[in-house]
Amino acid sequence: MTGGDAVALEDEFAPGGTGATAWTTGRIITKELPAPHLVRLRLHVEDRQRHWPGQHYLLRLRAPDDYTAQRSYSVASGDSDPLVELLVERLPDGEVSEFLADVAEVGDVLEMRGPIGRWFRWDTRTPALCLVGGTGVVPAISMIRAARHLGRSDLLRVLAVARTPEELPYAEELARAGATIAFTRHATSTRPAGPPTAAEVAPLLAGAEVAYVCGSSRFAGFGEELLVGSGFSPEAIRVERFGVTGS
Repeated sequence: MTGGDAVALEDEFAPGGTGATAWTTGRIITKELPAPHLVRLRLHVEDRQRHWPGQHYLLRLRAPDDYTAQRSYSVASGDSDPLVELLVERLPDGEVSEFLADVAEVGDVLEMRGPIGRWFRWDTRTPALCLVGGTGVVPAISMIRAARHLGRSDLLRVLAVARTPEELPYAEELARAGATIAFTRHATSTRPAGPPTAAEVAPLLAGAEVAYVCGSSRFAGFGEELLVGSGFSPEAIRVERFGVTGS
């Protein structure tokens, strides 16, 4: 996309997700299991609205007796992608995640609502740092893809954390994007095992005006404390945490 098209994209997609969104449907176009506990879906969404990186969709399942269960999932795809990509962690006794991993098939139609979220979205213009852990890398992937598409990769830095290489989703894409990767239980040739430190974070924060932290409640608390302890303003930190219910 040319620079002129990038401006047009911003003009068109500025309203996206700012108001209430109606329920629509998404048809599963591809389904992959990149790890035993993960399912990656790419969906064609009817009446799709444009989205900002960092936003999410609600997925709702409906039983024959009209019982419903719904969960929120961050968008991994960039807005320029014709399909909406979601990465779902299969949780024990998770009504929605178990169905998506074990039952749903290509061609199935799901109820969806989105894009949703003002607090955690990135405007693609403000220099930012993403500090993400585990499946919390998903919104960072959307930000990476949007930045690359708009020619603004220099505005985004990513620090991704996982216990081992096998537990880091999108590991190859993160590496290609130049993300800093920290494994807490796996040493590499350039880094000992352990959580990221203030010394590692400091150069990534240089010039950043906003920071996004996404992961489990425990990780989110650690990440926020690390950023504040590194001198970053608490008012410029956006936190998205998830628990076993996906709420």
